[in-house]
Amino acid sequence: MPIGKPSPTAPSDSEKAGLDIVGNNTYHPGTADIEYDELHVPCPPHTTERKIMNRVDWHLIPFLCVLYLLAFLDRVNIANAKSFKLVDDLNLKDNEYNTALTMFFVPYIIAEIPSNILLKKFSPRVWLPACMLGFGIASVGQGLVQNYSGLLATRFFLGLFESGMFPGCFYLISMYSAIRKMCMLQYRDRNESQKRYSLFFSSTSLAGAFGGLLASAIGKMQGIRGYNGWRWIFILEGILTCVVALVFFVIFPSFPEEAKWLKEDERAYIKARLQADQGHNAAERKITFHDVVTVMKDHRVWLGGFMYFGLIVPAYGYAFFAPTIISTYHYDAIQTQLHSVTPWAASFGFSLLTAILSDWTRHRAAFALAPLALSLAAFATLLTVHDNTPVQYAMLHLVTMGTYAVLPIIVCWFSMNLGGHHRRAIGTAWQIGFGNIGGIIATFAFLNKDAPYFKNGYSICLGFTCLSGLASALYLISIYLENQRRKKAVRDVGLSDYEKSEMGDLNPEFRYMY
Repeated sequence: MPIGKPSPTAPSDSEKAGLDIVGNNTYHPGTADIEYDELHVPCPPHTTERKIMNRVDWHLIPFLCVLYLLAFLDRVNIANAKSFKLVDDLNLKDNEYNTALTMFFVPYIIAEIPSNILLKKFSPRVWLPACMLGFGIASVGQGLVQNYSGLLATRFFLGLFESGMFPGCFYLISMYSAIRKMCMLQYRDRNESQKRYSLFFSSTSLAGAFGGLLASAIGKMQGIRGYNGWRWIFILEGILTCVVALVFFVIFPSFPEEAKWLKEDERAYIKARLQADQGHNAAERKITFHDVVTVMKDHRVWLGGFMYFGLIVPAYGYAFFAPTIISTYHYDAIQTQLHSVTPWAASFGFSLLTAILSDWTRHRAAFALAPLALSLAAFATLLTVHDNTPVQYAMLHLVTMGTYAVLPIIVCWFSMNLGGHHRRAIGTAWQIGFGNIGGIIATFAFLNKDAPYFKNGYSICLGFTCLSGLASALYLISIYLENQRRKKAVRDVGLSDYEKSEMGDLNPEFRYMY
């Protein structure tokens, strides 16, 4: 059978009974050393489907983690720079610093979809490193500005070039994940995908910790060549991004069927799987306005947006103002940067632990709700305790642990419950796009006039965390009731595979995961 052409007819129940399952592939007796997956695509005899998938993960996720780590580092290092006379040198008044933070999100939100279109046109190996080089140069430019207008301009271009990072990384992950879809690993992959999401998201925590350490070292360059420390933070971290971007032009992974680290027969197998899967799911059909309207009529899609939106406010609120908050505990600039490291490190470890437990228990809801108690308790304490530095500092650890551990859980839970290519594409784009609006709110949560207690900021973060928890609870109730309804309904209503794919998670046979 030629590679890339699925079996013309699916095997009957009687034929399935004669098949032996070896590992994750279907073995047909009489065809020596050839394994077939459920789409009847022959797997290369020297490997297995699971081994190929594991190699895909190891050759993709580390690159995306490094890329997003540097993107987030260049996005929030303005918080570190503020501790080293940025406001004084640029003569920023009133809320101009907060406005500069907001400027980043204007192109960041608007340019996400056009960036993904260009990603498909130029390929990830070209487009993502090019964007990375762009925001690296913009970061260097921030270190050279002389006034408020220059800062606004560089923040705008930083947001423009970073707009494609998050959706671009997710699109690339989805392309590789398409190889897994509808295969015999589907149930296991759906229930064991959290570690992959959390590892990618946790690069933000590493960026925060890494940024604090770098800033504490770079800040000591105060006065070198007439530049204050904040300039060197932008310049050196921007140069680091540019160097990595140039390297990525050579080694960054492209689309799965073009991966040079796979053997020729393995690339042929992956290409055949993609073609068979796309043919089976009609993935080539373009998304129409009617599709968008249909998806947005689903109340669960709206709840998914508010689940993410509610946590983006405290997430960015902490990322942009952590050094400002810590400086009110009477630390100098260097000590402020060093004390900003451990809350980020704690969130990284707790996020991975939460992901492991979530995959182990094959459960999402509890891990999307329980850690929020840490954030709620922390914000409530910070609102009332103002004279106990050890307690206040400890609460910052709980803020990061609760917030940054739940973000990837919410995205994974919602995404995995969206069936079908079109519903998943529209639903995840809505969740991320709508959620990022919370970043604009976060930029004005902590104002200078509210220092040192920042009661307004903590109250805003507390309220939006409650919003996220409420949306998650309503989402859980909704999918539970829907699953119960479908259990009682007639399961086989005679839908074709195409109709099931078009309906996605609205298919009566689909079961939402908790």
